[in-house]
Amino acid sequence: MWAIIGVLLAAAVIGLIEIPSLVRRKLKKELVCFSLLLLLATGFSIAKSMQLQIPNPLDWITVVYQPMSDAITSWLG
Repeated sequence: MWAIIGVLLAAAVIGLIEIPSLVRRKLKKELVCFSLLLLLATGFSIAKSMQLQIPNPLDWITVVYQPMSDAITSWLG
């Protein structure tokens, strides 16, 4: 539980530092992108602190390209 509180506190501090300057300079697209990435990173960090299994992006790439690889291998072999 302390790890989750620490992650949320760190995300809040980062947001409090970065968001006002983005708003002041009227960088709306950057603000949206920053907010989404901060939210995503906070979610992954909380999941990791709860010791949940986070899938590896390479596994997703393998699932997508494995049928193509199998087809090329059977065609060449």
